[in-house]
Amino acid sequence: LRPSIAFASRPNGVVGSKIFGVGKSPISISNRASVGRVGVVFGRSRSSTTSSMRASFVGHGVGTNAITPSSSRGKYTSKPFLATVPAKSASSLSASLRDILEQNDDKAAATTPSPPIPVVASSSAAAPLSTTIDGRTITTTTTASSLSTLDSENPYTDPIITISDSYDSGNGEFVSLHLVDGHEEEDVRVHVKIKPDPFTTLENKRHFQYFSFRSTLNPNSPAASILLSGGEKKSVKVKYVLENAGEASYADAFEGYSTFVTTNVTPFDSDSWGRVEDAKYEGGRLSWTHVHALEEDGGASSAYFAYFPPYSQDMHLGLVAKCAEAKGATVESLGPTIDGREIDFVTVGTGPRTCWIIHRQHPGESMAEFYAEGLLNRLLGLDGTWDAVAEKARELYTFRIVPNINPDGSSRGYLRTNAAGQNLNREWCPSPAPSTNNNIDDDDDDGGDNATYDAPTLERSPEVYHLLRHMDRTGCDAFLDVHGDEELPFNFLAGSQGMSVWGKRLESLHGAFLASYERANADVQGKVSYEPDEAGEGMPNICSNQIAERFDCFSGTLEMPFKECWADTTAAAVDVDGKVGWGPERARQLGASVLDALCYVAPLLRDEGEFWKDLPEDDAYVHPSTKY
Repeated sequence: LRPSIAFASRPNGVVGSKIFGVGKSPISISNRASVGRVGVVFGRSRSSTTSSMRASFVGHGVGTNAITPSSSRGKYTSKPFLATVPAKSASSLSASLRDILEQNDDKAAATTPSPPIPVVASSSAAAPLSTTIDGRTITTTTTASSLSTLDSENPYTDPIITISDSYDSGNGEFVSLHLVDGHEEEDVRVHVKIKPDPFTTLENKRHFQYFSFRSTLNPNSPAASILLSGGEKKSVKVKYVLENAGEASYADAFEGYSTFVTTNVTPFDSDSWGRVEDAKYEGGRLSWTHVHALEEDGGASSAYFAYFPPYSQDMHLGLVAKCAEAKGATVESLGPTIDGREIDFVTVGTGPRTCWIIHRQHPGESMAEFYAEGLLNRLLGLDGTWDAVAEKARELYTFRIVPNINPDGSSRGYLRTNAAGQNLNREWCPSPAPSTNNNIDDDDDDGGDNATYDAPTLERSPEVYHLLRHMDRTGCDAFLDVHGDEELPFNFLAGSQGMSVWGKRLESLHGAFLASYERANADVQGKVSYEPDEAGEGMPNICSNQIAERFDCFSGTLEMPFKECWADTTAAAVDVDGKVGWGPERARQLGASVLDALCYVAPLLRDEGEFWKDLPEDDAYVHPSTKY
């Protein structure tokens, strides 16, 4: 079929196919925006009214026609779909294509069923058994005769649990599955591993920590039929184990962390997520349990698990569309990413001060885009409410807000990198190249001590390249780079203390902003943050440092936790129901309340006098620490 059908990736994420010689009647295949070029395999079933073509993804990548699952993230290999063509269109197919399809029908009709999947049993009826399903070995304590009977009736044996990450921002690879004996608390144990980001040139490593995957209980599988036999048992308890958690970028951060879970039909209903109660990190593995209750209609029971609830590209486009329709807002693109997505930014307000706020340089930190949603919702009144603070903010500032500067990495399920494998928060200016780096300045191509890693570039970091050029045109008076932090259970602000422009003015702006933010939102505190750099030791290739130095302005990195959020250094914050509940909604509230702090410091941003002498004592800068 390759000579007859061509595929092309479009920027809007739809992959189109066209049968040559059939005029202008293309077959359109709807696809997620994160896929580049796709290869498909067709087969056909005959029908009087339609001709159904079954297509399976065989790989994806950037700049290639197809990449095998083993060399790519392999996220589109497991779930075939159907594209239906009306009979009148199918009858117009070229004779050669019809012949191929009909030959496949004939072959399919002549194919004999596959033999039952073998079960290897020991001499003892209660001893563990092994069965191979789709190349995977599954261990069970069920008797050989019971499984063999079921297998003889069904040549394809469905596994009791299937793992999938084939959705926007998914990340989780099945490793193994085991049925456990009656002495264990759970019925099934599933091992999963986190897929790493691409190799990061400057940092010389492959990051990973973020995960998001779906687990489905198949009640009609042989193992489930046996576990649920008798009708008394209505659920299956599964223990999930992240095998490579101990090798993650911030492995120690899993200590004290609780996994997010939802049993909704989609992972993109942010209000449906909660946390598991028994997450445990020990021996380099993160584990938790979940009870899969049987559906009333006997259907499959699914659950999604994630490091933090995902914020999809569709959610992003929905947010941007609302902003575009709002009075007083415009939506533009900074430029395209490597995968061809537009980097949207929203301009709001007519004030004399320019404020840039960017989110999600690190794509796995999805709380940053929930923050952006809360900020934009309040600033533009997207929920239909009028807000005096928002109106004042629009008079004081011209805001330029980038809800997601790394949409490629977000859709691909990466933790810290873009599609090219670069950590955007290290791409804000040239820096010394590591000894193994080939991307060095032409004048120092010997790779010696004076070699330079050039950044940002259109080839590796177009997101930063485009943004910096826009900022150079507009200027900047206040800047926030919004992130998530794996280790500290706090919301906090990291400043640019190590840069040459840091002095009493920027120190006082930092203190006043943070103090006002604390007054506006109890989830903010100022005592715990990263240890500040010593004077002159700041890294200029880090975003907030570069912006402070470049524009001599208030600039900070705002961090939110993956763990439960503590409001102060002594006790965790609680919501109105008395339960700890840091998640998407609290992140939205944090984004909304930043307007209070920005309004408070607006008159001080370019004040050339010693304004700090007139600030109240509560606004004084506090030297932070990581200790709590």
